[in-house]
Amino acid sequence: MPEFRHETDRLVLRDWREEDWEPFWQATNTPAVMEWLGGVCDDAKRAAAQQRLLDYQAQDGHTFWAVERKEDGVILGFCGLKRCNQAGGPVGEMEVGWRLREDAWGKGYAKEAAAASLDIAFERFGAEQVVALTVEPNVASWGLMKRLGMRHREDLDFQNSDFGADTIIVYGIERGAWTDLDG
Repeated sequence: MPEFRHETDRLVLRDWREEDWEPFWQATNTPAVMEWLGGVCDDAKRAAAQQRLLDYQAQDGHTFWAVERKEDGVILGFCGLKRCNQAGGPVGEMEVGWRLREDAWGKGYAKEAAAASLDIAFERFGAEQVVALTVEPNVASWGLMKRLGMRHREDLDFQNSDFGADTIIVYGIERGAWTDLDG
């Protein structure tokens, strides 16, 4: 499979390299970043997460890719696509997701990377719909989903405590709606 690389104005979304993992975990495995993602990961959880990201790429041709800032090559976090696999959720649906280091918040990087990922989902992978998951208290996350044109899909919300809350809320956008916004 050819190496994945997609550039935006300020970012590069790309396949993971071995040297990415240490700076990624150092910058994103913090109480603030992990607050709504189940808490800070121990070594076993980090290893399992890394393996899942690599497995998604191998199985589906997409994953939550490394996000690198063009101007200095710093790994800001991840953003990309996977097939939803949360117990009780819309399993199998194309899912967009992101996790950025705290010093990258509020600069538009997450929106830039997520919009690129949605373009890729619809154009390259032919998705008819893309979902995004979060928990209700994570206002920043669902706020971004709304800014991307996604709408709350209460019919897809589900019970799951993997991220520390009882209910995972689902936002979604269909191909036609994204094309209208993006076009």
